[in-house]
This record gives sequence, structure tokens and C-alpha cells, in this order.
Amino acid sequence: MKKYITVQGDMWDSIAYAQLGNADYADKLMNANLQYREYYIFPAGIVLNLPEITGRVSDGMPPWKQVGG
Repeated sequence: MKKYITVQGDMWDSIAYAQLGNADYADKLMNANLQYREYYIFPAGIVLNLPEITGRVSDGMPPWKQVGG
């Protein structure tokens, strides 16, 4: 499993975007690192597990904001 070491000021969505390619993967990143779920803004030096990404997140709005039709 790949790892990422945080820098001061990292946030879940910014790490997901930079390391996994899309901020929508923040939930997968959080689920892979449940012991750090209380962090919103990270200090430097925390080692996070990067989840394996399969499939693709759409480039549109998140599913909870999409209007079904």
C-alpha cells in the first residue's frame, strides 16, 4: 500500500486531489485512515495509507447534489 506523509495544513480533500487525482476520493482516504478521522487540518509528519482506486469518479457534481431524472 502506498503511503503519504502530511505537511502542515494538509486537509483530506487536498490530499485526495493531489495524491489520488480527485477530491471526491476523500471519503476513501478517510476510510483507509480511520485512526486520524478527528483531524480536519493535519500537522506535519502523519503517515497516511493511500487507498487503491478502482473505477473513476465523475467530473461532475457529487452524487448527493445531482438531480435524478
